[in-house]
Amino acid sequence: MKAQENEILIWDESAPNAIFNASYQEESQVDDGVVLRVKNVTQPALTVYKPSNPNGTAVVIFPGGGYRHLSINKEGKKVAEWLNTLGITAFVLKYRLPSDEIMKDKSVGPLQDAQKAIRILREKAEVFKINPNKIGVLGFSAGGHLAATLSTQYKTNVYSESSKTSAKPDFSILIYPVISMSDALTHQGSKENLLGELPSVETVEMFSNEKQVDVFTPKTFLVHATDDKSVPVENSIEYYLALKNNNVPVEMHIYETGGHGFGLGRPGTTMYWAKACENWLQSVGMLRN
Repeated sequence: MKAQENEILIWDESAPNAIFNASYQEESQVDDGVVLRVKNVTQPALTVYKPSNPNGTAVVIFPGGGYRHLSINKEGKKVAEWLNTLGITAFVLKYRLPSDEIMKDKSVGPLQDAQKAIRILREKAEVFKINPNKIGVLGFSAGGHLAATLSTQYKTNVYSESSKTSAKPDFSILIYPVISMSDALTHQGSKENLLGELPSVETVEMFSNEKQVDVFTPKTFLVHATDDKSVPVENSIEYYLALKNNNVPVEMHIYETGGHGFGLGRPGTTMYWAKACENWLQSVGMLRN
């Protein structure tokens, strides 16, 4: 049975601290009727993919794209459809990409959308037929950075919110994630797009997620390829070590080949990560009704 989908806007009115810019318009790259990439997002939204046999678990997907665009098909829709086969209700987040043209503080724009998305799902759990205690995040590359930032800064006050609903994910799945903003580890394009050309030492530290882990960080599943030339595998390794040192449950799969941007896998070793992730989800109780 084909998954059903529909879209929910994140903000009722304009996003917090937004700057109106009539010339800043959303753009899509379409191939044969399929939207492959999106950029210049001004209206962040969740696209809902409902499985035929939901088990109550939900996952919010953050596509990657270096904080410059969103790989909305390969790292969004296709992943949602895979999660649906596991009984998971999937939500692809079309988040705003950091831009001084539409944001007073571009470093927190994506995090605002991510926090709000989790709160919406918790508050509308009955509507979506999901368990409010089984809401996870799955992020690729820069989307992995956003997922890790949310997982470590779910309590950071990045917008005015009257709701007391927690924005903390119950688990994180990070695929070839950008974790750190330190020059030795980071993906420079993601860093510059998010933080600007000359961020302060304090800002770099704040968005280096391996330094923000504590005992309350959600349990995590990590995937990376050793031959990743864009985002060094050490990003995942440093996050893994930080989680381990804080006694946070964590499982990591480092594959020999696959490079960067392999989505659900390429021929070679990375083609097996989805099955490993399914096994992990089963082991942490996320595939049971």
